Amino acid sequence: MKLHTLKPSRGAKRSKTRLGRGRASGKGKTSGHGHKGQMARSGANHRVAFEGGQMPLYRRLPKRGFNHEKAVVLVPVNVSSLNRFDAGTEVTFELLQQSGLARGGKADGVKILGNGTLEKKLVVKAQAFSASAVEKIKAAGGECTLVS
Repeated sequence: MKLHTLKPSRGAKRSKTRLGRGRASGKGKTSGHGHKGQMARSGANHRVAFEGGQMPLYRRLPKRGFNHEKAVVLVPVNVSSLNRFDAGTEVTFELLQQSGLARGGKADGVKILGNGTLEKKLVVKAQAFSASAVEKIKAAGGECTLVS
């Protein structure tokens, strides 16, 4: 088998329907555009959801949910994952992003959660902390600083 001998299987390729080629073709006379009306005219065009002036479906249906563009997006990071840093390190949002712990393209900051245990003394600066995270960081001899 060689590349120049390859052919599509039978019936896989169909020729384009030729419009306006006589009544026997099944697409003669009006060429599939019907009789009169906007879409039978030359240059006929309307937007996708247009329903002939009737209120379109996307406007008839009730809208649900709430999208707040100014909402602050915080990436969760567990206390146990902070063990990868050396003792005495100042852990910031930028450092967490560089290390791959705080992933999220539109993240505004990080929230430290109390899952797991912390075995090192760290200075953690974050936008938010859970109560259990603060306990565990202070129990390890570290500091928690809120950054706005």
